[in-house]
Amino acid sequence: MPAHSYAQLSNPFGSSKTVAQQKEDILKKNDEILKHLYQVQPKAKDLIDKSIGYATFSNFGMKILIAGGGTGTGVVINKLSKKPVYMDMAEVQAGLGLGIKSFQNIFIFQTEAALNSFVNSGWTFGGQVTAAAKYDKDGASYQDASVVAPGVLMYQLTDTGLAAEITGKGTKYYKDSDLNK
Repeated sequence: MPAHSYAQLSNPFGSSKTVAQQKEDILKKNDEILKHLYQVQPKAKDLIDKSIGYATFSNFGMKILIAGGGTGTGVVINKLSKKPVYMDMAEVQAGLGLGIKSFQNIFIFQTEAALNSFVNSGWTFGGQVTAAAKYDKDGASYQDASVVAPGVLMYQLTDTGLAAEITGKGTKYYKDSDLNK
């Protein structure tokens, strides 16, 4: 069969990769994010090992003058079903500034209800969340993770390492309808 070459216009808001390639890229990025997290916070591995599941998201955000935003992709891994659920994130910011930042978010689900709620209902992150609760009811440290919702812990990685204060202004997480068919 001869190889054909087709001209293709690049869409900055979509991917020219196949669904399988997109899934593979997201899973590869998931492994990279976890590896990075374990380097900057080795005790996070213990939290993830004891969890019901976890999610990783990679974001590239841009802020130019008055409004900004960003998009990202991620995956939720339910350790019971082992089936990855592919997710998207969208972020909208208002305010003055000029900058580009990339970061990764890692969510750790302590209950199945918290994981299912995140996956099935989507989730909207408003305002800034600061590292409020560092200890669980038994007095064990959450290893620098922030409690962002009941049963949900979060880490945020930046290019410089672990973020001390988590930001997530106007960020919405939702299932990717194309990748979960």
